[in-house]
Amino acid sequence: MAQAGFGVSRPVGLWPRSELWDTGRGMAEKIGIAGRLHRRWVHARRVRVLSDHLSPLLRPRARVLDVGAGDGRLAARLAVMRSDLEIRCVDVSLRSTMAYPVECYDGKRLPFGRGTFDAVLLIDVLHHTSNPQALLAEAHRVGSVVVIKDHVLDGWLADATLRFMDWVGNARHGVPLPFRYWTRALWEDLFARMDLAIRSRRSELGIYPWPATLLFDRQLHFLVSLERNCLEAEIE
Repeated sequence: MAQAGFGVSRPVGLWPRSELWDTGRGMAEKIGIAGRLHRRWVHARRVRVLSDHLSPLLRPRARVLDVGAGDGRLAARLAVMRSDLEIRCVDVSLRSTMAYPVECYDGKRLPFGRGTFDAVLLIDVLHHTSNPQALLAEAHRVGSVVVIKDHVLDGWLADATLRFMDWVGNARHGVPLPFRYWTRALWEDLFARMDLAIRSRRSELGIYPWPATLLFDRQLHFLVSLERNCLEAEIE
């Protein structure tokens, strides 16, 4: 998998902190109107759409960990929708404004014991890390089920489109931007090698409003719920 560009086999931290971090902050100054439009029209809709997709995947009274929670708005909306959930959030850096409490961790080992959570959320996180397999293994160490929302390198100008979306949505927050994305086959190979079964999968998420959806949704996103040694997989 290392040839895919993530460097899975390298003994490095899960979150690149070298020039990628500084580059992101410098790029933030150039985003301008695109960033303002994203904050106003895209981010709020993304939180609403993703929380609607996530809620049915979480069992009643579930203990949930949101890894890479950012501003905590997704966790906040889930907490309003599902008052039965017990949600905790972690990230490698804390933002100045957060809608839900987020704890800082070192980006290498999640500070929780084995099986602490019923579900772990990795929402647009793995493509920002230098070692997605290690982070996914950590998620499954502390949680019974892992829910992943990420990108698929599939279709016309997919790489350029995903880079643009990543840049507009994350550069101003100093999030690492390695701009490396996987094909569906590489994702499925990772899941198979880690002996993870797909409980549910969606590829039509409707994150963007019309007409932006024609360019930015397509088949570029997926949402999967994974668990180890599951006997049956429900594919939507």
